[in-house]
Amino acid sequence: MIRSMTGFGDASARVDGVEYAVEIKSVNNKYFKAIMRLPESIQALEAEFEVLLRRRLDRGSVTLSISVSDTTEGAALAINTEALDRYVEQLRATKAASSDAVSIDLAALVNLPGVLRPPIDDEDRHARDRAALAPLLDRACDQLIEMRTREGADLAKDLMAQHATIAENLEVVVKEAPTIVAEYEKRLRSRIEALLADAEITADPAELIREIAVYAEKTDIAEEITRLRGHLKQFEARITGNDGSPLGRTLEFLTQEMLREANTMASKSPSAEIAQRIVEIKGAIDRIKEQVLNIA
Repeated sequence: MIRSMTGFGDASARVDGVEYAVEIKSVNNKYFKAIMRLPESIQALEAEFEVLLRRRLDRGSVTLSISVSDTTEGAALAINTEALDRYVEQLRATKAASSDAVSIDLAALVNLPGVLRPPIDDEDRHARDRAALAPLLDRACDQLIEMRTREGADLAKDLMAQHATIAENLEVVVKEAPTIVAEYEKRLRSRIEALLADAEITADPAELIREIAVYAEKTDIAEEITRLRGHLKQFEARITGNDGSPLGRTLEFLTQEMLREANTMASKSPSAEIAQRIVEIKGAIDRIKEQVLNIA
């Protein structure tokens, strides 16, 4: 089973009068990267949320957006009367020491540091928000993974189509490869016989066999064919497997190895037919490389 790295999920709930909304988006990335967009009131929970995302998502650039809207009476900030009294006391002392009249603006006083404070302490608020948001994160991740899985199924179809293209062209290469040495031997014998005909000299069979053997060694692609076949089998097994493990990096590696074998065959084989088939194989591998970049 393969999954795309592109996905979206959201979830929302009203808990004890507080509205919570979670959105998760993911796009391609070679590694896992979390981008957090959180209100100031829950920024202290950022590290915990990233851990939760890492447990559910393997790769991709993941953006988490959370909104918290508290419309209950408990959302009102409490006035720290001790701090406010201290500010007023200092202002009155300033007025007594001054001959000019000093007016006290209560609206301005409440904006001074320490006058307003949350109705509940940070630990209690974080515990409340954590308990409300954790299941929403799971639900949003479930949606995102479901979307990734659907897109992954489409990717798997395309990957297997490219796999079939490679396999079909490789079989033509397998059939064509044995004829390379035979054709070379035929051409070599013809040229030598033409050159030596007038001189009435016979070519040394041992020398001819040695020359053909050297050529056969240079153009032998049997090992490359075997390795490419093996990579194709592994590739198919990963695509059709259902263990749910991340596949992106494994498929990237297999694609690189397939391309390496194709390049080696192209450099060793002088056959025009094989060269044409290798071009088709490399084209399919390049298309696989593009698709694999989107696999988690």
